[in-house]
Amino acid sequence: MINLQGIFPPITTPFDADGELFRLKLKHNIERWNQTALAGYVVCGSTGESVMLSFEEKLRLWEWAAEFAAPDKLLIAGTGMESVRETVELTNRAAAIGYRAAMVRTPHYYKNLLANPDAQILYFRAVADQARIPIMIYNWPQATGLDIAAEAVAVLSEHPNIIAIKESSGNLEKVMRMIREVRPGFQVLVGSAPTLYPSLLVGAAGAVLAFANAAPLATLAVWEAVRTREYEAARDWQNRISHAATLVTTVYGVPGLKYAMDLKGYYGGPPRLPLTPPGPEARLRIEEAFRDLKG
Repeated sequence: MINLQGIFPPITTPFDADGELFRLKLKHNIERWNQTALAGYVVCGSTGESVMLSFEEKLRLWEWAAEFAAPDKLLIAGTGMESVRETVELTNRAAAIGYRAAMVRTPHYYKNLLANPDAQILYFRAVADQARIPIMIYNWPQATGLDIAAEAVAVLSEHPNIIAIKESSGNLEKVMRMIREVRPGFQVLVGSAPTLYPSLLVGAAGAVLAFANAAPLATLAVWEAVRTREYEAARDWQNRISHAATLVTTVYGVPGLKYAMDLKGYYGGPPRLPLTPPGPEARLRIEEAFRDLKG
């Protein structure tokens, strides 16, 4: 069983001024993150603008990240596509590069056909049956418009090659229900930094947090305080990060996060069109929110 405890950033994809992948800046970011206690990296998740990347670009990013990551960092590939066939192909290409697990988002384009638990269970079972590495379900209903039910996750947790879920809804009650109902050993991770402390408190194994791209040390402070049962410190750190985390996720998204990374000594750079950099008012709000947070 792969241990997914800890904090994983779904790393941003660096682009140069022409919109091309920027290898040197990816190296810069990963080498800085390597110096922290982050558990590993998710490469080509939604924060990495994966829907904007070609098949070949994903392969290149996986190869580069594997080259730059420290040996103790666990590598997870974001491989979810709408079809089982393409998801399996991407997953097994990532496995060949050396990735330990794949994070697979819920398919959602044909919402009326995929909103029922039976269709969701079929998709993830079919992927897991053919994948050469373990699967982590990725649920982000705010973006996909489709929410995988807790009872479907409980059923899927019985599959030997489905080992975890990243639950990004921010719904603490749902997180608690999944922790109660999934098979022993199945790991529930969260994707919402504003609810990190309470999620860890009720038994989440860890978190995959976009916010950790820009402020890994502040995020790790919450994790470490909960791990050592210093709950007052954990609450204090949670209060410090919540506003900033909300700004660079639900409010300004990836462009805002990339700007925060630039502020903190990482390379954020431009998002890929049609996304655009944040305007003057947004930049000011992000600057104020991140002023006292350590990168």
